[in-house]
Amino acid sequence: MSSRQPFLHIPDFMADWPWPRRIHPLYEEVSAESSAWFKSFKAFKPESQAAFDKCDFGRLASLAYPDASREHLRTGIDLMNVFFVIDEYTDVEPVPVVKEMIDAVIDAVHNPHKPRPEGETILGEITRQFAERALQSATPEATVHFLESFTDYVRSVVTEAEDRCNGRIPDLESFIKIRRENNGGRPSLSPCELHLKLPDEVFYHPNLVELRLCIVDMITIINDLYSYNREQATENDHYNLLTVVKREFNTDLDGAMAWAMNFHRDVSTRFLEGLKNVPSFGPEIDPQVQEYLQLIANWPRCLDSWSFESKRYFGELGLEIQKTRMVPLLPRRKPDLARRGEDVRVHLIEGLAQPIAA
Repeated sequence: MSSRQPFLHIPDFMADWPWPRRIHPLYEEVSAESSAWFKSFKAFKPESQAAFDKCDFGRLASLAYPDASREHLRTGIDLMNVFFVIDEYTDVEPVPVVKEMIDAVIDAVHNPHKPRPEGETILGEITRQFAERALQSATPEATVHFLESFTDYVRSVVTEAEDRCNGRIPDLESFIKIRRENNGGRPSLSPCELHLKLPDEVFYHPNLVELRLCIVDMITIINDLYSYNREQATENDHYNLLTVVKREFNTDLDGAMAWAMNFHRDVSTRFLEGLKNVPSFGPEIDPQVQEYLQLIANWPRCLDSWSFESKRYFGELGLEIQKTRMVPLLPRRKPDLARRGEDVRVHLIEGLAQPIAA
């Protein structure tokens, strides 16, 4: 007698978000350029590179920055590739190796004209070339803000590695604070600002900080709900909102999903209300602030759309799952920790769905 396959139901929590899906008209052209650049590093073996390509990070950036200039779209696409190669490389390494990798990345992003030492992780050179190109077209104000948020992000990757290696799942309050750094949300908002001149007293005004945090929290919710199946299948779900909520409240997956839905409703309401209370910073700055806020408000929509349109989380079933909202849960399997660096395995969802050999 066979048991029925379990499913995860994901409600359409983005149905009422006011910002519609839009995509940059240069998506295919600039994505191809960025992909050729990334492949030149041979960061993955062919099988894993093919799986990485199916994630379509060019689509993610093109949905995120639909009005960007050509050069800033390229920055956004390159940045997505940088984020996810860091993610794939560090997820399977012990803490000392992760620290070494992140030290190289931090040095490279702050010193893009300095040659990388021989024998260093390829992450250093990937980051160096990215920063060298990206920072050329960014305003001084945007450069400072990006470097701060990117550095905070990669440092938090070490914290996540420490928790993973120690089998530690943070409490919910700590988790939400940590995820505001390690979900990559803050630096992902930076391409929205590359052409703007927002002084620190504006960028760090409490109102803008709160609005930015709302978007970053929404990124956590959307990412963690859609990535949960992939992560639990490879026993990499310790830093997922659903896992943390299940543990915090001693509830099941449906209970955790209901909590996440309420959290999303509260955060999105705070953002929409906060937009009504943005102070004036003067006639020169106010239009830039309004443009910036409209651009970052697009991020939850972009992430929602990309999650179904790419093959990262749902494989070939993405558009079908977008309609049915039913996700067939994958069997859990041990991660292949023997494959690291360029040998790291980037999984296809279809591969994870295969029966586990006895």
